[in-house]
Amino acid sequence: MGLSQRSRRFAPLALLGVAGIALAGCGAPGAPTGGGGGGSGDSNTVTIYGTIVDDEAKLLQQSWKDWADENGITIKYEGSQDFETQLGTRAQGGNPPDIAIFPQPGLFADFAKRDFLKPAPADVEANANEYWTKDWVNYGTVDGTFYGAPLMANVKGWIWYSPTKFKEWGVEVPTTLDEMTALTEKIQGATGKPAWCAGFESGTATGWPGTDWIEDYVLRQSGPEVYDKWVTHEVPFTDPQIKTAFDSVGAILLNPANVNAGFGDVRSINSTAFGDVAPKVASGECALTHQASFLSGFFPDGTNIAEDGDVWAFMLPGETAGENAVTGAGEIVGAFSESEATQKVLAYLSSPEWANSRVSLGGVTSANNGLDPANAKDPILQETIKILQDKDTTFRFDASDLMPGAVGAGTFWKGMVSWVNGDSTDAVLTQIETGWPAK
Repeated sequence: MGLSQRSRRFAPLALLGVAGIALAGCGAPGAPTGGGGGGSGDSNTVTIYGTIVDDEAKLLQQSWKDWADENGITIKYEGSQDFETQLGTRAQGGNPPDIAIFPQPGLFADFAKRDFLKPAPADVEANANEYWTKDWVNYGTVDGTFYGAPLMANVKGWIWYSPTKFKEWGVEVPTTLDEMTALTEKIQGATGKPAWCAGFESGTATGWPGTDWIEDYVLRQSGPEVYDKWVTHEVPFTDPQIKTAFDSVGAILLNPANVNAGFGDVRSINSTAFGDVAPKVASGECALTHQASFLSGFFPDGTNIAEDGDVWAFMLPGETAGENAVTGAGEIVGAFSESEATQKVLAYLSSPEWANSRVSLGGVTSANNGLDPANAKDPILQETIKILQDKDTTFRFDASDLMPGAVGAGTFWKGMVSWVNGDSTDAVLTQIETGWPAK
């Protein structure tokens, strides 16, 4: 599946939309938007192309409207879920947009290495160094040159639960992975049924929630250096450290005593839509589920999401208490043009002013440390911002988004489905490994 579709899994509104529609003020997806030396030819017009569509795209355009009007700049945004293919065609044909919003650092780096992207202006680099952590700045740096600042961001690895039920069962939020194992067993003993529920079904993308589980465990158990080498294939899927992560996740997901509360047996994970677990958590029928912050959009109307409410979430702990390693995703902004108007837009998008404008409209977060968490109306998004802004947080981008598509959106997803269906861990790891392109 294309990168654009992967990015949609973080926004419930967009999941309901129609792929690839034309947006207000834009041509149809695939149509030229100008670019290279100034987009439409108007020096005060800047074209932006991205994967963000439908209601989310309307909010994006709203976020910069006042600034653009004040500065006499017309921003024409176009969103498409065929982003990767269309952007490559336009760039090679000499007709790219002025700015592209990349949902994946690997794709961003590929365009930079092929000399399509322009190095970021000094103002953008200054903003990035001031308002983002080093990890985020590195995602916009290719071969020692800084090409683009981050835009939005999210954190994965949340474990959702019912505070009311925790109080009823006499259990507390765990601070280590071992404590989480003990918590699972205690809930099972108190309820007489599995503590966890999980859903991997997502149409042609079925399996991706399982890759998030594995990524979280690789980072927490083996550390960022191993995680980075795994992404670049210096550590293969068949490595014992990756198998350890699978075995740990399997202790939950492949154990019928632990899943799939409210849905069926272990194999029902593959037929359960990832958003369908939310109502079960809200009702207390499912005690625990692992999912990114966007799951808050799937709870029934009226659900009180708060630390003492109907539903809350804690971050998947590490092997020792207090560890701050998390996985997530986001966008990087790159430019094909060096026009004055384009540089002004780039500087604005890398600023705290834009981050606060967009986050205040709802549904997203940013790692910009000039962002006021209070602007996020959703309390889990507020917590997400605090994690992203913490200088002690070790952040790593979603591994499957960084791997070649044949692996990350191919054999890895399919392997998770096969694994839940009963294939052995060794067989699955070998099968996933076959996706890596030959050198």
